[in-house]
Amino acid sequence: MAREDVFVSTDWLAGHLDAPEVVVVDGSWYLPAHGRDPHAEFAERRIPGAVHFDIDAVKDTASSLPHMLPRAEDFAAAVGAMGIGDGMRIVVYDGLGLFSAPRVRWTFRSFGAKDVVILEGGFPKWQAESRPIEHGPPRARAARNFTARLDAAAVASAEDVAGALAGGEAQIVDARPADRFRGEAPEPRPGVRSGHMPGALNVPATALIADGRLKDAAAIAAAFTEAGVDLDRPLITSCGSGVTAAILSTALESIGKPGRALYDGSWSEWGASDRPIATGPAKQG
Repeated sequence: MAREDVFVSTDWLAGHLDAPEVVVVDGSWYLPAHGRDPHAEFAERRIPGAVHFDIDAVKDTASSLPHMLPRAEDFAAAVGAMGIGDGMRIVVYDGLGLFSAPRVRWTFRSFGAKDVVILEGGFPKWQAESRPIEHGPPRARAARNFTARLDAAAVASAEDVAGALAGGEAQIVDARPADRFRGEAPEPRPGVRSGHMPGALNVPATALIADGRLKDAAAIAAAFTEAGVDLDRPLITSCGSGVTAAILSTALESIGKPGRALYDGSWSEWGASDRPIATGPAKQG
């Protein structure tokens, strides 16, 4: 898979807004520090015809962890009601350019959607180019049938991560900021310890992005290799709650080095458990 299989341009989307088998999905989600409300923003302005996918609503409601993947039948019902069906091209964007859209894309693909792409540059680029904007109540789409089958291999559990760390069959790559990875900054969620999984490596998601877009292939590869990641070996991505880990997964796909899985519970699960943690820089070797 190459970059053109992961992203579409604003030019492409502008020319396909009215295509019946294309659905535009606003996947915006923000951290509390962003001080933004994705629901209010979607209601106020969006790409014409877009639907809103909320990772905090379409989730496993039985889990205490944030936005864990829901059951397949619940996902199918939720997205079908949005008017998203089998065989459609799904174009995802977010309000920061490239932040939560990769998580939404990974979610759709984990449930079997084949044609899911991210709008390169997201809503900021769309607005900067004075593209059409829709205001007021969103248009209702007719319900569609979405067949959801979870690809279990795309999702890593805490046990999978612990096994990979112990056996060395996969590298764990953490997308959190370096100070959180090293345990020098507190975690934003109560009851979650600071630090990282012993043996994990750190590639902050922000190191892969410039102006709301992925950096070029050479810069992406360099960020991983400089962190001690062997791009020819299997790896599992992780982060705070499974959102920015998907940025790492997307970047790896774009350079033809797809990761093995994403750890859905991420540090929200590991750091709140009694599993071992380490602090300081990653130990490479």
